[in-house]
Amino acid sequence: MNLVRAARTPRFTDVFIRRPVLALVISIALVVIGVRVAVDMPVLQFPQIESASLVITTPYIGASAEVVQGFVTDPIERAAATIPGVDFIDSVTTAGMSTVTVYLKLNERSTDALAELSTRLGQIRFELPRGAEDPSVLVQRADRPQAGWYLGVKLNDHATHSEVTDYLRREVVPQLSSITGVQQVWLGGGRLPAMRIWLNPDRMAMFNVNAADVETALARNNIIATIGQSENANQQIDLMVDTSLKSAEEFERIVIREADGALIRIGDVARVELGEEENNSLGRLNQSITVWLGLYPLPGSNEIEIADEMYGVLDDINATMPSGLEIEIGHDVTQYMRNALREIFITLGETVLLVGLVVVALMGSFRTALVPLVTIPVSLLGAVAAMAIMGFSFNLLTVLAIVLSVGLVVDDAIVMVENVARYMREGHSRFEAALASSRQLVSPIIAMTLTLATVYAPIGFLSGLTGVLFKEFAFTLAVAVLISGFLALTLSPVMSSWVAPERGREAKMTQRVNALFEATRSVYSRLLNVVLVSNGKVVFVALFATLLAIPFFLFSQKELAPTEDQGSINVAFTAPPEASIGYTERYMFAVVDAMLELPGSDEMWQMVNPSGGFGGIEFVDFDLRENSVHDLLPRAFGTLSQVTGLTVFPVLPSALPSAGRYDMEFVVLSSDDAQTMLGHADRLLEAARASGVFMFVDTDLRIDLPQGRFLLDRERVADLGMDLATVSRQLGTYLSANYVNRFNLGGTAYRVIPMVEEGGRSDPTALLDLQLRTPAGDLVPLRAIARLDQSVAPRQLAKFQQKNSFRIRGGIIPGRTKEEGLQAMERLAGQILPPAYQVDYAGESRQLRQEGNTLVGVLGVSLVFVFMALAVQFNSFRDPLVVLLGSVPLALSGALLFTFLGLTTINIYSQIGFITLVGLIAKNAILIVEFARQSRSEGKSKLQAIHQSAETRLRPVLMTAGATIMGHLPLVLVTGPGAEARNSIGIVLVAGMAVGTLFTLFVLPSIYYLLASETQQTHGDVSQDSRVADGALAPETGGAVR
Repeated sequence: MNLVRAARTPRFTDVFIRRPVLALVISIALVVIGVRVAVDMPVLQFPQIESASLVITTPYIGASAEVVQGFVTDPIERAAATIPGVDFIDSVTTAGMSTVTVYLKLNERSTDALAELSTRLGQIRFELPRGAEDPSVLVQRADRPQAGWYLGVKLNDHATHSEVTDYLRREVVPQLSSITGVQQVWLGGGRLPAMRIWLNPDRMAMFNVNAADVETALARNNIIATIGQSENANQQIDLMVDTSLKSAEEFERIVIREADGALIRIGDVARVELGEEENNSLGRLNQSITVWLGLYPLPGSNEIEIADEMYGVLDDINATMPSGLEIEIGHDVTQYMRNALREIFITLGETVLLVGLVVVALMGSFRTALVPLVTIPVSLLGAVAAMAIMGFSFNLLTVLAIVLSVGLVVDDAIVMVENVARYMREGHSRFEAALASSRQLVSPIIAMTLTLATVYAPIGFLSGLTGVLFKEFAFTLAVAVLISGFLALTLSPVMSSWVAPERGREAKMTQRVNALFEATRSVYSRLLNVVLVSNGKVVFVALFATLLAIPFFLFSQKELAPTEDQGSINVAFTAPPEASIGYTERYMFAVVDAMLELPGSDEMWQMVNPSGGFGGIEFVDFDLRENSVHDLLPRAFGTLSQVTGLTVFPVLPSALPSAGRYDMEFVVLSSDDAQTMLGHADRLLEAARASGVFMFVDTDLRIDLPQGRFLLDRERVADLGMDLATVSRQLGTYLSANYVNRFNLGGTAYRVIPMVEEGGRSDPTALLDLQLRTPAGDLVPLRAIARLDQSVAPRQLAKFQQKNSFRIRGGIIPGRTKEEGLQAMERLAGQILPPAYQVDYAGESRQLRQEGNTLVGVLGVSLVFVFMALAVQFNSFRDPLVVLLGSVPLALSGALLFTFLGLTTINIYSQIGFITLVGLIAKNAILIVEFARQSRSEGKSKLQAIHQSAETRLRPVLMTAGATIMGHLPLVLVTGPGAEARNSIGIVLVAGMAVGTLFTLFVLPSIYYLLASETQQTHGDVSQDSRVADGALAPETGGAVR
């Protein structure tokens, strides 16, 4: 096509060619705005997610798990189920405690849900037993229920556990809470001070005193009295009475009653001390008892800025801490984030360097290569400016999108500069070459840009976790591509005409590159002749290769996301049913020793309770160790399997925001009781262990908790004039550790707790000697009205969606995916469970079932969107079909080959790669088809048009494909934090582009020859009569390019 025809129709881009300063000003403005907003952009690990859970805890001290579930948990669950926006409800009931967790759907406002829930709980408060405390509600992030930072203070000989806890609560927590962006500071593993009234049953019997007497004396002699004011004409004075006790000595002197003229005091029947509350949790760091401070960030806050400010605050706090105490960092969520972002920015630098080298090598001139290279910073910073307008953040996904866009934004500029250089080699002036190229490439560049941007449009309509995570990713990529397309039509023609050498003035390097491409074009032309002669065979081979995508997909490993090396391994441990917290702590010494022997280990944090607990080992930075956590996981499992006294399982942290802790969390629901469900749970565990998929499997349903039940002789109770409430109240005072009231210590209220001393509670049988007072004033031993029945009970009672449930939790062996583990468990459940049983999912397994194949559907919708966009652009349904059939299926098949070979899995990152691949590979096909359409409009035959178009566009196709492949190659080769996700998307793009480009160059012409219309087409560029002569392109004066 000659220059006159190419440049006949004026375009909107003409103004930028005639006024090049305008294009420069717009580009500079994008750079300046992008740099400015980047400084204040928040930095997060993932995009902000409105994913919350409401945790309702209700203590009912002294009650059994069955009683708590029936009288506390069930009413609360029914009330919680009525609030809007609930996804599912999960509850765990243990003796004395009800915990109901309400998980909200994504993007549901937690403040609205909290207000509704508070109202519902107020309405059912009268249904709860009198002994139950008021329910407390805590709003947690469901995507990350753990704190962002854990700060530990190790205990020493200088202060007691309660003194350290009290100091932290009074002095440290307020300072940490004042850090900008901190939502809440949690105090864990501590012991708050309490006035302990340790009852001595023998002395109580000696003085004829029982538990009810002590409780009554405490309640009546430790009160807060408000009596009013003294007032006259001149002054007003508040009056108070010293009725609130403050020291152990004052409590010892409380009078219980008078007997035979003598006063019986608390100190006569009990040992009083300022001690600490009962607490069934204990914090540890390595082998030291530790009080933990957990800092929760506000959603959307800049977590790196929080961490930086926190480190400064800690320096000030540690300088004033009591002797021997120091706050240490146990876990810092930003450590992985910083490392991952550092690696991504290193990858970004490598990508820019590789793309630059490829462009210089393919253009043969550094001056010419500047055109596409300038596009990179302008497009990226323009995208950053758009991110700021939308309220987005820098996070692992948006920064990954910026890295990906480096290989995408140069394509259009490469096409433009190659076209301008080609015209100038033909002898045209700089202005003529710039104007003609911009006019000639308006349609294909718009089509290519819109195609690549359009493939991401369906992601904007996703509502689940995948949509929330990848909307910012897709938007960033799409905007960067759109800006690059705009620059290619405005700035690139101007710059190309400035830097491209005129005919006969090319440098030797440029001439050699031009000669190489000319030789390549000649070889390609001959091969293309052969292909077009053998159309039927070529199409058959292409169809066969396309159909291979089906088995490639079906037999590829699938998972939600590849497991990342986050520099830590979590540890879940379970103790024997009769274990105390002292037992669990004692056996944790061997667990910690075993984990600290792993290469590269740094420290291990733990939260211990009588039934087990959870912990995690932190490793040194990735660059400082030889093994990844994936390599260390089997070794850790083998080492922990040899630990006695505890059952310990290692698990890797989830790669995506999740409330789960295990690779698989499979929930079984039924109306049966726990004893009936236990048989099915045991059979599922046995079958799962034999499946060869799981490293370990476990269940939360265990009926092995020793339980003593006092069976009351109700007739005898009645004969003594007593009632069951009186008996329960007196026993509760002896044994429950419930508090009577509070006392004032340094301006803070703490609990007063009467209880039999530990030595008196060591043997359940000995408790039968406890004395109870009858209404007649006599004391009778408990054995006179009760006998002790010992049995076993469930450790906990679980419900899911208000139905009885149990969970199968497991870790997947290396080399298998979580999808395979979940499929294996679903298959086993279908074989073992009765038909009436239902299955559901929790944690990451729930995400996998809800989100696992979401992007596969998006890929199909993206193809439809691309087809419609091209149909509008080409004003034809036939040509878009040629573009898609001639490029996309074979590229996808080529990429799926590498997932089939096990180099990566099909996950949300690789699926994003497939979606991006559709737009990338279609761009090359659009370029060829659009030029073929223009050739047909000049009167050439279909065969001549496609042959000439493919030959002419060979160089820009190879150049853009080479830049894209090399631009994404660092993603394939990268290692370190977050590398697995980048590897996955990089393998798909590099393999797909390499295979797809090859097929596009040979299969697309065949498809075009078979499917394109036989009639001559009329192209918009040449629809007018040939009324403009060659002289019509004379350059204008003024600001035009010369």
